[in-house]
Amino acid sequence: MSDNTILNGNIRNNTGKGSARAARRAGRIPAIIYGEKKDTISIDIEEREYKKLMNQSGIFSRLLDISVEGKSNTVLTRDIQFHPVSDNPLHVDFLRIEKGSNIIVSVPVSFINEELSPGLKTGGVLNTVRFELELECPADKIPDKIEINLEGLVVGDSIHISSVTLPDGVKSTITDRDFTIATIAAPTKMVETSIEETEESDETAEDTDTDTDTDTDTESKDSSSENK
Repeated sequence: MSDNTILNGNIRNNTGKGSARAARRAGRIPAIIYGEKKDTISIDIEEREYKKLMNQSGIFSRLLDISVEGKSNTVLTRDIQFHPVSDNPLHVDFLRIEKGSNIIVSVPVSFINEELSPGLKTGGVLNTVRFELELECPADKIPDKIEINLEGLVVGDSIHISSVTLPDGVKSTITDRDFTIATIAAPTKMVETSIEETEESDETAEDTDTDTDTDTDTESKDSSSENK
C-alpha cells in the first residue's frame, strides 16, 4: 500500500469561472492534473483536507494520490493560486508523476545537533541563507527534508552544499558553485561591543589630535611673545 497522502477528487465537467465559484462556495478547490503526456483532468478537491496539508512543511515535495472516478493519480503540487485578501487557495495545479521518473523539487532543510555547536553554545547565531534546496531526485524517493549537522561548528563557520550528505540518487540542481546554506554568526552584543570600541578608539584619537594642535598653537604664541 502506498504511503502517499490520499485525497478524493471530483471531475469538473464545466471549467468556467461560474463553475469554479460554485466549487469554492461548496468548500472545494478547483484544480487540474496534468503531465506525463496524458490528457489534463479538471477536478475539485476538499478545501479543508488540502489546507491541512498546506499547513505542514514540504507541500511542494509531498507525493499525493488523488482518486478520481476510482482511478488513483500520483501527483505533486506544482502551483497554488491564493486569494489576495483572505489568502485562501483558489486553484491548484497538480503534476502527474509516473514511477521511475526523475523530478525537480524544493526540499526544506532541517538543522540538528545545535546543542553540540560551540559557536551556538557561546551565543552565536545560526544565519540561514537557504531554507530550501532545489534537488533532482527519483519521484518515488523524494526526501521530506535534508538534515544538516551543526556539531562542532564555531562562530565564523559556513555550511556549503558540498558538506551536506544527500540521499542516494538525489543531487542538487545547482552544480556550478559551492553555494552557502547557513553560517554561524557572531552574537549581536559582540558585534555592537566591537563597534562601540572602535568608535571610542576613534574619539580618543581625535581628542589626542585636538590636544596636540592646542599645545602647538600655545607654544607658537608663547614663542612669538618672547621674540617681541
